[in-house]
Amino acid sequence: MSTISTALRHFKEPTKEQLTQIFFSLPSAGSLDGTEKTAAQEVEKMDINAVLSLSMQGDEDSYAGKLYIISPYLTFSSLDRKSVRFTIPLSTIRRVERLNARAGIYALSLSTWHGMKIVVQLTSLRPTADLFCSLLRDALKVELERGQMKVVKGFVKTCYSEALISTSSTVADNEREDGSLISEEKEGGAPRDSTYHGGLGLRFKFPGDPKKLREASKIKLWTTYLRNHGRNLTLLRYPQCTRLVQVGLPNRLRGEMWETLSGSLYLRYSNPGFYEQLLRENEGRTSTSTEDIEKDLHRSLPEYAGYQSEEGIGALRRVLQAYSFKNPELGYCQAMNILAAAVLIYMSEEQAFWLLEVLCDRLLPGYYGPSMHGTLLDQRVFEALVQRCLPIIHDHFHQVDVQLSVASLPWFLSLYINSMPMVFAFRIVDCFFCMGPKVLFQVGLAILKINGEKLLQIQDDGGFLNLMRDYFASLGESAHPESTDPRTRAITKFQELLLISFREFSVITDETILSERRRYRSEIIHSIESFAKRSAVRNLKSLGRFSKEQAGLVYDALYKAMCIVPPPPAAAPPPVLLDSHDGNAEKPETRIELRTFQYFLSEVATWARDEKIVMNGFQKRVDRDIAEHEFIDRLFFFWDTSCRGALSFQDLVSGLDGVMFNDLMDNIEWFFNLHDKNKDGFLTKDEVLTLSESFLFIFRYEVGDACLGAVSRFMTNAFEYGDALLPQPEGDNEEPPTIGSNEPYLNLATFRMVVLADEVLESFFETDLSASFKLEPLPEMELPVSNSGLLGDIWSTIATDTNKKMFNMFTDEIGKTIGKHQVIHRPSIGRYTKLEEPKARESLLTPSMRKSASKSSLRGADPAIAASSTSTLTLNAPLDPSKEKMLPGVPVPDSAGFSPMPMLQAANAALMERTPFAIDDAKDDDDEEDDDFLEGEEGDDQVMDEVDAFLEAHDSGLTDADQEVAKDLLHAEAVK
Repeated sequence: MSTISTALRHFKEPTKEQLTQIFFSLPSAGSLDGTEKTAAQEVEKMDINAVLSLSMQGDEDSYAGKLYIISPYLTFSSLDRKSVRFTIPLSTIRRVERLNARAGIYALSLSTWHGMKIVVQLTSLRPTADLFCSLLRDALKVELERGQMKVVKGFVKTCYSEALISTSSTVADNEREDGSLISEEKEGGAPRDSTYHGGLGLRFKFPGDPKKLREASKIKLWTTYLRNHGRNLTLLRYPQCTRLVQVGLPNRLRGEMWETLSGSLYLRYSNPGFYEQLLRENEGRTSTSTEDIEKDLHRSLPEYAGYQSEEGIGALRRVLQAYSFKNPELGYCQAMNILAAAVLIYMSEEQAFWLLEVLCDRLLPGYYGPSMHGTLLDQRVFEALVQRCLPIIHDHFHQVDVQLSVASLPWFLSLYINSMPMVFAFRIVDCFFCMGPKVLFQVGLAILKINGEKLLQIQDDGGFLNLMRDYFASLGESAHPESTDPRTRAITKFQELLLISFREFSVITDETILSERRRYRSEIIHSIESFAKRSAVRNLKSLGRFSKEQAGLVYDALYKAMCIVPPPPAAAPPPVLLDSHDGNAEKPETRIELRTFQYFLSEVATWARDEKIVMNGFQKRVDRDIAEHEFIDRLFFFWDTSCRGALSFQDLVSGLDGVMFNDLMDNIEWFFNLHDKNKDGFLTKDEVLTLSESFLFIFRYEVGDACLGAVSRFMTNAFEYGDALLPQPEGDNEEPPTIGSNEPYLNLATFRMVVLADEVLESFFETDLSASFKLEPLPEMELPVSNSGLLGDIWSTIATDTNKKMFNMFTDEIGKTIGKHQVIHRPSIGRYTKLEEPKARESLLTPSMRKSASKSSLRGADPAIAASSTSTLTLNAPLDPSKEKMLPGVPVPDSAGFSPMPMLQAANAALMERTPFAIDDAKDDDDEEDDDFLEGEEGDDQVMDEVDAFLEAHDSGLTDADQEVAKDLLHAEAVK
C-alpha cells in the first residue's frame, strides 16, 4: 500500500498580497469567513502613507507607516515593520471623523469599541486620501449590512481581558494567585458565573510557582497596557507590548494573547459556533486519524495533572478529532498532540482548535503532514544558519559526524515544549506568536552559542543529547552564580538565553528565513521524493518479474502522470463485513483514475502516444499528444482487478508484469483475455470486431500497408475459421446455424490459430507487443521556479505553456505559407520500413470450409472498417535501435547527502519521551517562599528591569516638527 503525494510539486511562493496578510495575521482567502460576500460587497484593497497617533494619558510617540484597507480589516504598520502595528476588524470601529487641522493636513479620528481614539494623518496627495476615505466608508457600510457590528458585544464577553479591565468585575476574588479558580478546586464546586474562555489550568492549576513567576506584577503591568492600548479585537501593538511578551505573559491572559497575536482570534470571531457544529456533524465517526489520535492521547504531557483525568483527555480528543475532520487531507500527525495539550492548559477547546488551524496552516506550514517537508526544510535552513553564524561548531559536528537535527528537530516540532521545562518553553511560545517563526531559529542558535565550549568536546549524538538535557534542566539556575553584584547574580540561564537570542541573533529576520527556505526548498523536495519512491517500491506486495530498479522506473512514470493530472485524495479501502482487528488492516492508498492512467501509459507504451516531428523552416520539434482509444480504457479496467474504478501502484506493476515478459503464446492469450469481456473463454462477433479495431489503433502510424493488410486478413480468417468450427448441418438442404453478434463465437485455440496464420501478427505477439512497453529513465522534473524581483515576474508571465503553444502555432502558419511545414508521425512499432507487404501464409482451410455466412457479412463491413482505419501517410522515421528493446534496470538515484529518515526517527523518539521538570509543578498559595521574591512595588520593579533589558531604539520615522504636528492633532476638533 502506498500513499503518493505530489503536493510539494505544486508549491508556489506566497505573493506580495499573501505576505501582507501573513504579516498582519489575517485569515487566508481560503479560510472560512462567516457570512459569504456578494460581488457587490467586495471592497477594493488599498494602502496609504500615514502617521499614527494615540490619544491617551502618557507620552506615546507618533509613528509613520502605512495604513491598509484589507476588508473586513483595517491594519497599520510602522516603517520599520516592527515598532507599531495593529489589525482591527472594521466592525469594531464605532465612529470616523475628519479633524479640523492645519492647512494641508488630512487627518481622521477613529473611535473603537473599547473607547480608544486613534488619530491617523494621511500624508499622501489629496485625491489619494479622498479615495482611501471613500473605500473606508464603503467597507464600513458592508460590515454594517452584514450585521457584524452586532456580534462584537457578545464576542468580547468571551475574552478575559474584558473582566480584567472592568472596574466593577469581581473575577479576582475567585482566583488564586496563579489565575486558577478557587470555586473549582473541589469536586462539585460552584460553577464560575462568567462567559470568558479558559483552559484546564483554571481547574488543575497552571505550571510553575506564581511567586517566582511574579504573576501579580505581570497582571498589573498588562492591565495598564490593555486599558490604554486596546484589547482582544482592538489591540494596538506598541513597542512595550513586545517587551512585555518577552518577559512572559501572565497565566490568566496567556491563552487570549496567544490567539490575539497569532490571528486565530479573527477566525473564532468570524465563525461562531463552527467548532461545536463540526463535532456534532461528525459524532461517532472514525477514521485512520481518529485511531492514531487515540494511541497518542495518554502520551501528551502525562505529567500535567489535567491529563491524568478524563476531563483533560476528552478535551484533547475533541480538539484533535475536530481538526482532522476539518482538514481530512492532513488529518493527524504526531506532535500535534503535544501542541494541542500545551495550549489547552491556557485556552478553551474552541480557542485551541482555531489556534491549531493557524499553527499548521500559516505559522508552520508543512510541519505536521505525512512528509513533514516544512520541518525538514527548516532543519536545512537552521543547519545553514549554524554554518554561517557558528562555523566552528558546525565544522566540529561535521568532523565527528554529529547530526544537528537529532536535537533540533524535536525543538522545532514541539516549539521547545517537549525539551525544556514548561514554564520556560511557554515563554518561548509567547515570543513565537508575537514575533513569528524566526524565534525558533534565534533561540536554537543561542542555545548552541551558550554551550559552545562544551559542544566542541562531544564526540557522538548521545553526548550531544545528554549535554542539551542537562542544560535545559538548569535553565532556572543563575547564569553568573559567582558574581558579587546581586542583580547580575539574579539573572537566570533562561534570561541569558533570551537576551542572546534577541540581541546577538537579531540579524535573523523574517526575510532571512524566507530567503533561505527558497534556497533549499528544491533540495528538500528532491530528497523527500527519493525517499518516498524507495518506500513505495519497498512496500509493494509483489514485484512480479521486475527488479526494484525497474519498479522504480514505473514509479517515475506514475509520479510524472500524477503531477500533470493529479488523482483524487488517497481513499480508504472499502468496508468489510468482518474485521479481524489483527493490526494488518489496509490503509488509505493513492489510486489514479482513467485520465491520469492515459498519461502514465503514454510514458511506458509507444502506441499510447502520438509523437509528431514538426518542421516549419524555423524550428524542428517533437510534439507529443496523449492518445485516446477504447483499447486504453479496456486496459485500465482489465488491470483494475479489485473493481474500484481506480488503479494503485501495485495494480500498475502487476499489470505491466503480465505483458512485458511474455512469450508468443502468453501474449496471444493476454490479448484474447483483454477483449473477452465476460471472461467465458469465447469472443463474440462484436468482440472480434473490437479486437480488430485495437489492432488498427496500435498500427495506425506504421509505414506501408503491411500491418493494415494483416488486420484485414485477420478479420477474414477469424470469421472463416469461426464459421468452419461451428456445428455443421447434417442434411444438405439445412441452413447453416446463425450466431448472434453477442453470442460465444471464437475460442482461444481458434484465435491462436488465426494469429499464427499471419506472419505480421505472429511477429507482433512474439516480440513487438512486449517491446512496445519501454521503461526508460525520465529526465528529472523541474520544480516551479521561485520568482523574485521584477525580471522574475516578467519572465514567469511570458514563459507560460500557453504562450509557447501560441508561438508554435504562429511559426507553423508561417511555415505553411512558405511551403516548408512538414509533419512526420513516428510509428509505434517501427518494424516495417519499406512499402512492401509480406506475403500471406497459405490458409489452413479447404475450399469447402471457406464458404460461410459470416464471410459475406464481413465483406459488407470491410469498406467501413477500411475507411475508419485509413491513417496518415508516414515517412520512414524508425526509432533508435538501442531503444527497441527494454532497457536494463537503472539504479534509483539516492538523494545526495540529505535523507529525511534519520530526522523522522529522531523526532518520533524525542516527542514520545519528555523529561519531567520539578520547576513545572504547580504551587499552592500557602507555600513558604524565600524573601528573594517580593511583592508590591519592589516586585514590579524587578519585572520592569527585565522589560528594560529588551528595550531597543525604535525609529518613529518622523522629524521633531512632524511629532509636534501629530501631537496637535490629538487635541483637534472634528469638522462640523
